Amino acid sequence: MNKVFKYTSIALLGVTLAGCSTVPLTGRKQLSLVSDSQIEQQAAASYKEFLGSSKTKVITGTSNAALVKKVGNNIAAAVNRYLSSQGLANQYNFNWEFNLIQSDEVNAWCMPGGKVAVYSGILPITLNETGLATVMGHEIAHAIAKHSAEQMSNQMLLQTGGQIVGAVTADQSMAVRSGVNLLYGVGGQIGMLKYSRSNESEADRLGLIFMAMAGYNPGEAVKFWERMSNGKASGTPEFLSTHPSDARRISDIQKLIPEAQKYYKK
Repeated sequence: MNKVFKYTSIALLGVTLAGCSTVPLTGRKQLSLVSDSQIEQQAAASYKEFLGSSKTKVITGTSNAALVKKVGNNIAAAVNRYLSSQGLANQYNFNWEFNLIQSDEVNAWCMPGGKVAVYSGILPITLNETGLATVMGHEIAHAIAKHSAEQMSNQMLLQTGGQIVGAVTADQSMAVRSGVNLLYGVGGQIGMLKYSRSNESEADRLGLIFMAMAGYNPGEAVKFWERMSNGKASGTPEFLSTHPSDARRISDIQKLIPEAQKYYKK
């Protein structure tokens, strides 16, 4: 059993060292095994297909639609200025798009390459421009931190590890092989959830900084997340959730605000 994990660890270490990148501002090292250009092309195609779907209603010509574009462009411009000042602009060839989607769903997202969708169902919770900046800053942070590519890379590494485990235990008994594969599979999937939670927390941190760079007071972000939680407790244990608990997220954001305030200019 020890040999299995020894060989697997050595092999996975080699793969990990071969593809690493650094997240702006946080300085965190992340696994990067996929091409940025490839994933951004795929995202652009998916975004275009999404907007053109008969099931998708893009809202145009309204004050809310204009506000989504205004806030998105403000944050994108601020982020681009920061990246340029750090000599990182060549790593982010984003073609930004911001659209408001008619849907009761409380949601918003940003694909790799800067393809953003805000669902109208979240607007009663954002309430105002700063609340919207909180949401869009968070979602844009996921794209700048390249979390989608990181998650794909982690899944690739997990699959590679599973293949190695299968090869190393090929001459073991069925009981040993089943036990190892079960342990690796369960441990690996919980690990993926941990990565998702850490990505969410990192997006919270970066999102506060990005909204501050764009001229929005990050101190107002807590109000949005309090409205978002609405006093509802999740029935899923936090260690099995892809998001931090509402209480932890709000507590962590309160601690992060002083850092973000350094970037805030009205």
